[in-house]
Amino acid sequence: MTAIVVAPLARIAEMAVRHGAREMVSLLAEKQDFHRPAVIGAARHLTLWLNDISFASTGVLVAPQDAHVEQLIVFARSWDRTTPLLIHCWMGVSRSPAAALIASLAVAPHEDDYALAARLRAASPQATPNTRLIEIGDRLLNRNGRLVAAVRAIGRGADSNGNMPFVMALAPPAAATS
Repeated sequence: MTAIVVAPLARIAEMAVRHGAREMVSLLAEKQDFHRPAVIGAARHLTLWLNDISFASTGVLVAPQDAHVEQLIVFARSWDRTTPLLIHCWMGVSRSPAAALIASLAVAPHEDDYALAARLRAASPQATPNTRLIEIGDRLLNRNGRLVAAVRAIGRGADSNGNMPFVMALAPPAAATS
């Protein structure tokens, strides 16, 4: 079963090689310098320039916007799922776990939001998904508040030093109905 690998920036090359990832999503602050691992082709790397904030910003910080989440959804749906998808941000605690939930639902819309959030919490006791990304993803994926409620239900994650990558399995395909 294919999975999503979530990592802090400092561990993306290691995680890409260890898990055989060939596609990656980066969620970083504008002008934050980093190098794409050689095993990830430029054509299968999406970079979203946004800060880890949960409010609309009028200053130098870039809040997550609909356009960011729309790009994430399109990219996730184009992922062939033959290898894991690597998603990272600076620490791997807020933006990337939120993006992992959104990507999971983009490719498996039959998934139960509460089961998905529980799987995230089991994979990462530290994950605290960015609420603005979750709210936008909930709306754009027509979850009708279920994703927001599920993330609230798991609560804030444990304190973290930002060096705790994790793997979250995708939901099994929906059963065929006759």
